[in-house]
Amino acid sequence: MFTRILKTLAVATLVLGVAQAASARTFITIGSGSTTGLYYPTAVGMAKIVNEAGIDIRANARSTGGSVFNDRAVGAGQLQMGISQNNVAYYAYNGKGVEAFDGKPVENLRGVAVLYPETIQVLARKDANIKTLADMKGKRVYVGDIGSGTEQDVKNLFGAFDMSIDDLKAPVRGSAGSAVGLLRDGQIDAMFYTVGLGASAITEAAQTAPIELVSIAPEKIEELNAKYPFYTRIDIPDDTYPNMGAATAVTLKAMLVTSSNVSEGAIYQFMNTVFHDKKDAFYNDIANPNLKKYFTLDTALEGMSIPLHKGAVKFFTEQNIDVKESLMPAS
Repeated sequence: MFTRILKTLAVATLVLGVAQAASARTFITIGSGSTTGLYYPTAVGMAKIVNEAGIDIRANARSTGGSVFNDRAVGAGQLQMGISQNNVAYYAYNGKGVEAFDGKPVENLRGVAVLYPETIQVLARKDANIKTLADMKGKRVYVGDIGSGTEQDVKNLFGAFDMSIDDLKAPVRGSAGSAVGLLRDGQIDAMFYTVGLGASAITEAAQTAPIELVSIAPEKIEELNAKYPFYTRIDIPDDTYPNMGAATAVTLKAMLVTSSNVSEGAIYQFMNTVFHDKKDAFYNDIANPNLKKYFTLDTALEGMSIPLHKGAVKFFTEQNIDVKESLMPAS
């Protein structure tokens, strides 16, 4: 009888221990973007690294509408992390700049790390005779989804040319992945695609259709930078895509965001695993060449547009990376 009681207690203790271990595990869903862009493989790759590391975090990636959705969903607790353009994160945190956030700041949004430059790539069919943004007047152009970060970028870029979306024959909406197909099939004349260089959707379209990159004049980029510090110049090399040549473009930064509601320990453990202990996998096993080309801890705060999460502050401080006072979280 006594022996049976001891065995029962032992089993109960084991079950309780397993239950407590399971409850201590943090579950993180990372919002990405379209499966045709670079956010998605980046989020999938980071989740895989975390899951294979044997730490107290389980992660998965979710395909979403991109920056605006991710920032809102992180703020609402529907996502624990997300990838976002740095300007959209700024708009979200401050409650202005994009209609989705006007008067509705995402006050619990926090920064984790800046990942890589994200270029506003302007693509046009060669038979559309578009050599500058001014040539888009009267054309069918994809301008991003309604209320998206891309739409705001297009409005800002057109402003430098004294244009507006109303000058287009037809402003086309929807997903960027679908728009690439429309461009390839000749159903639109041009499009704006804010994505890392070397995006597979653009590469595939360039192999089967007469598409070229449209450059933005350096003086126009300087004008934009003076008004919107997020925008800087980047030169797209001529070997980035087949048969498309080189171009001068505007770039933003892709960054990882989270919520202040996620624990300091979880964010620190995530970062220490992905950006330190398993950094080789981060560089080599994720299908995004921009990470290996551009990401370093020394530059991971360049372009950070919102306050950091406490776990990120702990990680960067431990790595001897200076954290500016302006990036310190209020709480």
